[in-house]
Amino acid sequence: RSEPMTEIEKPLKSAAMAEVVQKWYADFVNVEQVLLFELILAANYMDIKPLLDLTCATVASMIKGKTPEEIRKTFNIANDFSPEEEAQVREENKWCEEP
Repeated sequence: RSEPMTEIEKPLKSAAMAEVVQKWYADFVNVEQVLLFELILAANYMDIKPLLDLTCATVASMIKGKTPEEIRKTFNIANDFSPEEEAQVREENKWCEEP
């Protein structure tokens, strides 16, 4: 690929990677979650910043606009908070959910 990747705007303007970077790059990271996380580890280990930025932005796009429950489902994360703890965390971070 000879065309350099478009700089990734932060915060992401879209949850669709094809709207964030060129199609080739969006297709490159359109892989199984396990492989995506392996790419993140490899890019970090080899200090390949553009690849690290692209793969991390892809994970961010998978989170963008989702509720905590949807994020847990996407990444297979168990909710280990009791209902009381969850209510307390939501109250303490209420400002995050304001438009």
